[in-house]
Amino acid sequence: MDAQARHLPADERRAITVEAVIALAGAQNPSEITTAAIAKHMHLTQGALFRHFPNKDAIWEAVMAWVSERLLSRIDRAAEAFDSPLAAMEAMFMSHVEFVAEHPGVPRMLFGELQRAESTPAKRMAQTLIQRYGERLHRLIEQGKAHGELLPSLDNEAAAILFIGTIQGLVMQSLLAGDVDRLRRDAPRVFGVYRRGIGSRP
Repeated sequence: MDAQARHLPADERRAITVEAVIALAGAQNPSEITTAAIAKHMHLTQGALFRHFPNKDAIWEAVMAWVSERLLSRIDRAAEAFDSPLAAMEAMFMSHVEFVAEHPGVPRMLFGELQRAESTPAKRMAQTLIQRYGERLHRLIEQGKAHGELLPSLDNEAAAILFIGTIQGLVMQSLLAGDVDRLRRDAPRVFGVYRRGIGSRP
């Protein structure tokens, strides 16, 4: 890292730190990422890193904030391009899959935070992300019923849980296989099965 990069404004330095953590999480277990490793990856001292974050938990909280903002913004843009609620849901699904394929460290960190027994700011932020995501799905499902695209008897909550859970399953299988591109290959077929299950027409 050159001298100019070492003297970036605080906001830019924090953003670069978040990107560094996500990159590291894509290559190793997030729980094993230390502040020393983050600083080394960024060609900084730990002291320089702690000028922007008081501790490791604060870094993780910033990462979850980045993920929440970027993912929700991305699926919102994808959904807005369609008048059909069902088509909007499919666009959200594919956009989410593409986001994960581009940032494989994100689900590793998200799963890791949700598995922690204690409540942390990062874990609470991850839970809020899932809640806000679910609210978007509930609105689209209701609109889909009103448009006659979805079954009137469809259980909204179950459909939203299955939507998110299906993506999580795809992500988990791609991580186990060590093949992120598998996400992109499998997602269209998998959503096709989901769509047939909730749609009002075969």
